[in-house]
Amino acid sequence: MSEHDIQIKSPEEVKSYPATIKVYTRTGDKGASSLFTGERRPKDDAVFEALGSTDELSSMIGLAIAHLEGTGASTLIPRLEIIQCLLQDVGSNIATPVGSKSQAKVKRTRFDADGNHCTRLEEWIDELSEGLPVHRSFILPSGGPAASTLHVARTICRRAERSLVPLMEDIDKEAFMFVNRLSDFLFVAARWVAMKQGITEKIYVHHQGRVTEFDK
Repeated sequence: MSEHDIQIKSPEEVKSYPATIKVYTRTGDKGASSLFTGERRPKDDAVFEALGSTDELSSMIGLAIAHLEGTGASTLIPRLEIIQCLLQDVGSNIATPVGSKSQAKVKRTRFDADGNHCTRLEEWIDELSEGLPVHRSFILPSGGPAASTLHVARTICRRAERSLVPLMEDIDKEAFMFVNRLSDFLFVAARWVAMKQGITEKIYVHHQGRVTEFDK
């Protein structure tokens, strides 16, 4: 999947789709919900915590995209849209424990068996890192609305990663690796956006006024 493979539908196209699925089902009114396999679990189960975190992450990336539109850093948008789609795939993997009886669904939701998605994230990180100002101090979440939103997405991504730890035996290891690498990408992307938009990042300054630098 490349930036050119994603075709986001316009509102006009979406309106033409038949409205055959209701938003509400009432099936979760008693505090339980279904996995992709059909298994019912309480809504406070670790699976739904992880699904909520990845959903929140995708939503925050969507907000970052809105801040990027029409700016000098808008070339990042196609990559962020790819990531949103891949997070949907991560969610499908989370919702289909590998030990489920329905192996057909497990196979259908297998995530990144060849590791290409994680490798591509690393390539994007290396590409965006070229030309970035060297940082020897801690960088505060800053750099304008788009960059700051990407920093928020990064922190949500870290939470999503933590939420996957209890599920390590039930998900594909590549899904966990992807989320882990994604937080690194979002950090670099935030810095890149600030640079492209000509906004100076803020750095950590000790309360006594000294700037703390990393060991050289």
